[in-house]
Amino acid sequence: MIHHHNHLVLDDLTICYRKRPAVHHLSCALPCGGLVGIVGPNGAGKTTLLHGILGWLPLTSGRVVWNGHEVPNGAGVISWLGQRRSADLGFPIDVAGVVATGRYARLGLWRGFREADHAAVANAMQAMGVTGLAQRPFAELSGGQQQRALIARALASGAEVLLLDEPLTGLDEPSGRDLLRRLKEWAAGGRLAIAVIHDLATVRAWCDHVLLLNRELIATGPTSETMSEANVGRCYG
Repeated sequence: MIHHHNHLVLDDLTICYRKRPAVHHLSCALPCGGLVGIVGPNGAGKTTLLHGILGWLPLTSGRVVWNGHEVPNGAGVISWLGQRRSADLGFPIDVAGVVATGRYARLGLWRGFREADHAAVANAMQAMGVTGLAQRPFAELSGGQQQRALIARALASGAEVLLLDEPLTGLDEPSGRDLLRRLKEWAAGGRLAIAVIHDLATVRAWCDHVLLLNRELIATGPTSETMSEANVGRCYG
């Protein structure tokens, strides 16, 4: 029996991509309060899984449950950080402006910012260590700073679950470490960060929990137990 409280429960998810099942009948409970790594070879369905959780791809079977409530399309609970493409935000906008756009999704553009909205933006910037960069043009930031600003944008929505697809791509080692440390601190307050991470040494060093995927669930659980040679071998076999 899976306890639904304070978990993101994936209940019998089957997700098709281009009309073919890319993730088959996946069930697990991911505990909040930490960083979960999604691990698997290319073509294993990792990005498809994230898109299905968000409702961007339809679920052929199953449901997504957060704290006992089904969340169709991740409504208000789940936020997303895709792969960073600087072209998306090349226009002249400062960091505070970028982070504020993460709040609009929740509000709709028609109503003005209120106290709670300003607080959410300020808290998100603080969590990701970009408060001191608030007035800097986004385009002038380093890769690591841009990535932290984009995560702050996602957090500003008030989401409790953050999905990240290869957040370390293009970052140097210190920037990557800083990002992972901040994500873990954010999640430790009873929230959940789920990241596709390629480098297995990074997964072992940083992730509290891991999900090994190769179109179906290979194994999931605390990182130290689950990243066994046997499980990793089966996943990449």
